[in-house]
Amino acid sequence: MSVQTQGTDTAGEPAVRKARIPGPPRGADRDSGSPSRRGAAAPYLLLLPALLATVVLLGWPLVKNGMLSFQNLNPRQLIQHLTEWNGVDNYRQVLSESEFWHVLERSVFFTVANVVLIMGIGTLIGLLLARLGRRMRLLLMVGLVLAWAMPYVAATTVYQWLFAQRFGVVNWVLDKLGWHSMADYNWMGSQFSTFSVVILLIVWQSVPFVAINLYAATTTIPRELYEAASLDGAGAWQSFTSVTLPFLRPFLYATTFLEVIWVFKSFTQLFAMNEGGPDHLTETLPIYAYVEGVGNQHFGVGAAISFLTILVLLVITSYYLRMVLKQEEEEL
Repeated sequence: MSVQTQGTDTAGEPAVRKARIPGPPRGADRDSGSPSRRGAAAPYLLLLPALLATVVLLGWPLVKNGMLSFQNLNPRQLIQHLTEWNGVDNYRQVLSESEFWHVLERSVFFTVANVVLIMGIGTLIGLLLARLGRRMRLLLMVGLVLAWAMPYVAATTVYQWLFAQRFGVVNWVLDKLGWHSMADYNWMGSQFSTFSVVILLIVWQSVPFVAINLYAATTTIPRELYEAASLDGAGAWQSFTSVTLPFLRPFLYATTFLEVIWVFKSFTQLFAMNEGGPDHLTETLPIYAYVEGVGNQHFGVGAAISFLTILVLLVITSYYLRMVLKQEEEEL
């Protein structure tokens, strides 16, 4: 920056000279104390408490669980305060048992069945909310929120009463409708019927989240797009596939990803309903880890199973994310 000042040269005539006003030294904006640097660091400083809480509450238990999975920890070691490292023996023992692979296969099918039903029913109810009137929409949303807010143990207790063998409401209704053989049917007596009740419970608890969030996503779609599609002669199905679905696709991807995680690690409903019975036929990986670790007091083996559960979940979610990213690249 410069300013002009008048002076007199040797001939007596005024001359114009330029005087330079000193500015800030070069590199001052890169100084650690400059406002620009402090502004750039502000988001990281705001995230620091959450990162510290995550490390303390999630990271450290995960590290301890990983260390425990390489130890031989049974009641004797707990009483004598011994630490016996056995390398990968716990993992070798778990992976060599056929029971683990049966439980893994059961867990995958259980997750797929739940997620398909949750996303299908939740999407339909969400689209229904977008088309209902104000009063009916409010009434339906209140019902969804009440179902979603009910605690897991309380909801499981209600379903146990509904499907009770002697005094259950479901058996009484089926008997009155003409299915007299269902009057004293034991819903917890077989693998299929137990899984059916648990899947119905989990779907009932999870559908409200999908439906309400999908309805919220539909409110962001510009109405002008539907008007343009209507002028082009598009019907209801064509408007859905060309306007609604492209806007909802990112939401569907994210919600499916969350549902896979939540359903795969479901523990409370299965354990509270029948403790993984009958004959351990409804055990999934979380229940299997609990039974081996806490129930049989093989804590090292239970830790190894829980760590393998995390790895399986990471593999499933990474495959899903890879598929989603590949599809998004194709669309671009």
